[in-house]
Amino acid sequence: MPGVLLGDVFPNFEAETTIGRIKFHDFLGDWWGILFSHPRDFTPVCTTELACAAGLTGEFKKRGVKMIALSIDSVEDHTNWSKDVMAFNGETGTPLPFPIIADDKRSLSVQLGMLDPDEIDKDGMPLTARCVFVIGPDKKLKLSILYPATTGRNFDELLRVIDSLQLTAQKKVATPVNWKPGDKVMVIPSLSEAEATALFPNGVTCKELPSGKKYLRFTQP
Repeated sequence: MPGVLLGDVFPNFEAETTIGRIKFHDFLGDWWGILFSHPRDFTPVCTTELACAAGLTGEFKKRGVKMIALSIDSVEDHTNWSKDVMAFNGETGTPLPFPIIADDKRSLSVQLGMLDPDEIDKDGMPLTARCVFVIGPDKKLKLSILYPATTGRNFDELLRVIDSLQLTAQKKVATPVNWKPGDKVMVIPSLSEAEATALFPNGVTCKELPSGKKYLRFTQP
């Protein structure tokens, strides 16, 4: 199955969108990016998802993240459906604050491994799954998540993982289970004790374990 792996440079595709034709890397510029696909316009779960994303535009912008959506519908359908999305948010007449890619020939969906073989349209063709790709300023894929059509995404979780990705890109730490901004983080195992002490002036605490191994090291970022 074609697709993009973590660490790969994300394809610099060209596509028609609701803001005109774009070249993906130019669209992103120096920003982080999140590309999320949905099965079809004018469908219930997709409408709630894009409405949620629109409502969180300020949160993504605060983190330096540009959003862009994709499905196999036309630009005209995207434009008309966007009005429903914003009306669902109680913002009738307000434009959708991010573009939607029109992949009506499915070429990009195939290239990125986005098609869901279990979701078929009236012509027997597969629809796009609920994919999420987070791309860094270096244009490399940092995270991918794949949901089936029947499960809507959690955009609070997407913000949380972006916070983690951005923090761990800057500091030699990892974020533990259920981490959220402000919580303690973990010192990566490759750092020696001396290096950790020098890098983290807030101090490092180590959890004592039956094995005697000192690998559970916590600090405040």
